[in-house]
Amino acid sequence: MEDAPHIEVRDLTMAYGGFVVQHDLNFVVHKGDIFVIMGGNGCGKTTLMRALVGLQRPATGTVFYSGEDFWNKPEEDRERLKRRLGIMFQGGALWSSLTLAENVALPLHEYTSLPRQRIDEIVSFKLALVGLAGFEEFYPVELSGGMRKRAGLARAMALDPEILVIDEPSSGLDPLTARRLDDLILELRDSLGTTIVVVTHELASILSIGSNSVFLDAETHTMIATGNPQQAAQAGDVKVRHFLSRGAI
Repeated sequence: MEDAPHIEVRDLTMAYGGFVVQHDLNFVVHKGDIFVIMGGNGCGKTTLMRALVGLQRPATGTVFYSGEDFWNKPEEDRERLKRRLGIMFQGGALWSSLTLAENVALPLHEYTSLPRQRIDEIVSFKLALVGLAGFEEFYPVELSGGMRKRAGLARAMALDPEILVIDEPSSGLDPLTARRLDDLILELRDSLGTTIVVVTHELASILSIGSNSVFLDAETHTMIATGNPQQAAQAGDVKVRHFLSRGAI
């Protein structure tokens, strides 16, 4: 559906057995958004991310991608929709036994029939996009934490996804490295037109890159719609303002 939101979460409830993590989640992510899923530790951010990318079936509700009902599709259709997504897991989740080039090439070998030379060209281009030109033959252990995150981002972009889902991009990074990664996320959105969903509790990232957001409340186990994080920090729900001001209000 051409006019449908890029992502729509509708009446979503996530649970482990009888324990409800979050319930009645409803929000929309538009094309070109940098949409932030935020909240304190243990509120269910990563569980929501797993439901978004097809790793964990919700207890109730569903997720729509451009009007297509992901969780009520046959398995082959879900696999097709998943290929529209690029996922960067916390820490990069690179294979330690493979070079950066081999890591980025994995999805290309698995999901395309491109010749080796073309794959090599794409891998070099993706690594250059994230500032890692010349590091093709390095192993993850030889890189800093920030470089591993950027390599994970290059792999997430290997198949030119419409949507990037990024879990805790700044976790474990020093402030300057985290800022450079935030700037890279903005550049990718602006240059490639990619819709980006970021799962984070890092306030600097939330306020510097987020264009829209939702807050997962650990007390009520449901969401607080917040809109633009900078505006929410000034005039949003009191719980959101408290979170975004580090409890200063």
